[in-house]
Formats: sequence, C-alpha cells, structure tokens
Amino acid sequence: MNLDSKIRVIENFPVEGISFKDITTLIADGEAYHYSIEEMIKVFNDLQYNIIVAPEARGFLFGAPMAVLTKKSFVPIRKKGKLPFETLAYEYELEYGTDILEVHQDAIKPGDKVLIIDDLLATGGTVSAIVEMVKKLGGEVVGIGFLIELTFLNGRELLNDYRIETLIQY
Repeated sequence: MNLDSKIRVIENFPVEGISFKDITTLIADGEAYHYSIEEMIKVFNDLQYNIIVAPEARGFLFGAPMAVLTKKSFVPIRKKGKLPFETLAYEYELEYGTDILEVHQDAIKPGDKVLIIDDLLATGGTVSAIVEMVKKLGGEVVGIGFLIELTFLNGRELLNDYRIETLIQY
C-alpha cells in the first residue's frame, strides 16, 4: 500500500512557508491506518522491548495500537500538568522558547527496554527530550519509530545513537 498517497499536504499551514503533513486522512482510512500500524510493528520485529512510549497527541494514535497488538505496556508522555501522579518533568528547547513534557515516575523502571513511537520526525527535539526522560528513569531506548520523517530537517542527527525507522519520507 502506498501510505504517502494517504497523507494530505496543506501548504502554508500553520504559518506561511510550512508544508503541513496531515495524517487525519490516513487514519480516516481504516485499511491504511491498520496497515501503517502493522508496518510499524514489523520494522521492529527483531527488537526485544517491553514498553512503548509515545508523546501526546498524535504519537498516541500509533503507539497505543502498537502496544495493544504486541501486548506491550504503553506509557504516555504528556504536556505539563496532565498526569495525575508524581511525575518526572523535562524542559526542552523549541525553535522559539521551551516546552515541558512529563511522565509518571513509576512508568519506566531500571532495565526496561523502551520503543519510542511518534507520528513525525522533524527536528528531533521532542524525541530527544523523551530519550532523556527514559534514561533518567533507568530505561534503555532500543528503537525509535515514526510514520513520517521530514529528512530535510535533519532530525536524525540528534538521535545518532539509536535505531530509527520511518515509513514515509519527505
């Protein structure tokens, strides 16, 4: 299946000069959505992991179904103030300012093997922050997967030490 054909590209959104990759058209097609989840699972079949971690919101769309189908634990990474228990907070740099992500402190334990999943690899900033959070909790990142990679933004450079798999590249 050609997943690229299922992505709607919207020019100049959210600001002038941005070519936005809209995944809502892919997830609206049940067959394409299911296929993308299966393919993301397949590319990591050779890895041993017990937890899938994904950031809100669109990372949840791929990470959670993958966790269900592989019978692995799912750990959500949320924006500040969204998790009800004790959290590890991590502040990271954005292009214009900073943001804070949080994870429950007891969600990842020393020795856990973690697969990070998100919808899009752009600059790599968000996923780099998640890698650091996993490491601080004692987990080991064994792979990182994305539906889409914007290769021209060189996000892989921040993640050189990790295996990265993507299904669609622009």
